[in-house]
Amino acid sequence: MLKSVTAVTLTVLTALTIVSLPSHAQSGSTQTSPDVDLSIALNRAKNLARMAAERSNGGLGFYRAESSMHGPAPDSPYVDNGNGTWTFTFKGGEPGSTTLTVESVVTVSRDGSQVTVDYNGPVRSTGQ
Repeated sequence: MLKSVTAVTLTVLTALTIVSLPSHAQSGSTQTSPDVDLSIALNRAKNLARMAAERSNGGLGFYRAESSMHGPAPDSPYVDNGNGTWTFTFKGGEPGSTTLTVESVVTVSRDGSQVTVDYNGPVRSTGQ
């Protein structure tokens, strides 16, 4: 008898718990907000720019981009060109080295279809 009461109580409590949980139904829509789309596109562009520099410098065995190219896209060194492209200007160097010896300037289209290495060479002077 005690086992039956315990089983019924457990069943009722489980049912009440499930009913009281908030439901988060997913709609059939796959639309995202423009901000989310832009953030995803910027992150993809950052990754494409970094990978272009890695290729141009002999691969990951010889080159690593600065940490800003591995973090959140909004923190990466980019300029919105206003024409559907972003230009990333960043430095890199030998893996494990703290000295950044290579500067890369890479322009990427928002849809990722065009990646252009505009400059890849010794770090240029920033003082004008």
